[in-house]
Amino acid sequence: MPLLLLLMLLAAGAAAAAEAATPSLPIGVNYGANADNLPAPTAVATFLATKTTIDRVKLFDANPAFISAFAGTPISLAVSLPNSALPALADKSTGLDAARSWIKANLSPYVPATNVTLLLAGNEILLSTDTNLILSLLPAMRRLAQALKAEGLTGVRVTTPHYLGILAPSDGIPSNATFRAGYNEKLFPAMLQFHRDTGSPFMVNPYPYFSYRPETLNYALFRPNSGIYDPATKLNYTSMFDAQMDAIYTAMKKLGYGDVDIAVGEAGWPTQAEAGQIGVGVQEARDFNEGMIRVCSSGKGTPLMPGKKFETYLFSLFDENQKPGPIAERHFGLFNPDFTPVYDLGLLRDGSSVAPSPAPNPLPNPSPKPSPSGGGKWCVAKTGANGTDLQNNINYACGYVDCKAIQSGGACFDPNNLQSHASFAMNAYYQANGDSASACDFKGTGIVTSSDPSYGSCKYVS
Repeated sequence: MPLLLLLMLLAAGAAAAAEAATPSLPIGVNYGANADNLPAPTAVATFLATKTTIDRVKLFDANPAFISAFAGTPISLAVSLPNSALPALADKSTGLDAARSWIKANLSPYVPATNVTLLLAGNEILLSTDTNLILSLLPAMRRLAQALKAEGLTGVRVTTPHYLGILAPSDGIPSNATFRAGYNEKLFPAMLQFHRDTGSPFMVNPYPYFSYRPETLNYALFRPNSGIYDPATKLNYTSMFDAQMDAIYTAMKKLGYGDVDIAVGEAGWPTQAEAGQIGVGVQEARDFNEGMIRVCSSGKGTPLMPGKKFETYLFSLFDENQKPGPIAERHFGLFNPDFTPVYDLGLLRDGSSVAPSPAPNPLPNPSPKPSPSGGGKWCVAKTGANGTDLQNNINYACGYVDCKAIQSGGACFDPNNLQSHASFAMNAYYQANGDSASACDFKGTGIVTSSDPSYGSCKYVS
């Protein structure tokens, strides 16, 4: 009996260890197919469902081969209508019939075997110069919602992805954000009311990649930087993505719709671009996407929306070698056609990839405010640790603990170097995780010390 009990305990421990090593942050992904080297949709669906933590997929059309490929999987699907279909759906006399016909042909044969949860009315319609198309958007969304209900597909919500140009030009301070004139009065109040009434999210495509400059690269990539101070809210933004999301939220709240959920339809960072372009590569893509996953999927939220999770779709599943335009457009992919990762984001379940962190077993909700320094043990960065590893440690730890002290003006900002900043962040994370040895591992770059690393007004917690 003791031997049997021992075996049971060992088995339980192994299972717990395996579970702890499994990435725990679900995320969605855009599945574009403008390429000539991609695997079959059925193989893609099987891979995502069985090998990754990806739990949502967004399609740019309603290709039946792609929709049916996800039948019987736990993955939810977002399916898109082409922009050109919207005017016919908006017609007052025939629009509802047209919407029902489209749904009968494109969704009803596959639902509920395939878990379609979103129907997207076009893509970035407000970029268009076609006034008729813009005026068709909201009526088409209403007809689609009515048609889904009539066809019994009540689990499918209707929304449409917007580019960030829906905001009026501003100085980048979130509290100053409003929607563009005209849209602010005539379009978005009614559209946001539609979202409130139907429980669907307001979907935006925030792309710091398209807004960064060399001098704002760290701000765009969730790397340590002095940030942008918002005097109205007294918040300091050290992430462009956070600022963009809070700008959307502010514009919505000013119209009285701060309660409507926000979804991220697309956001990502390329691994290749034009020769000489600063800020594009594997490490930059990883830093951005890791930061965005922490904000959107961990419950970290943004400064104005703390503790919130956002339905989010990374861009993109694969590189698309047939896309026109700049080189970067063809290199946003997370996976190669053979399903190996382009870089490690911790999305694989089978142990060949680790979670988007340098720590082996992070706690899901570590306390952001451990007790003040008072002796004991501290975690610091090893002397000679690789700068890239230290930057990754900062990126990860600061997703869970308060790192204001190493921001510009903070008590621990100086000396302004990776060794010092990483040590502060790693120690805060280590203390928040109960000062367990594994929480100071950081892929071998951390070490526990009994010498208090505090100095001057910079106090390391313990």
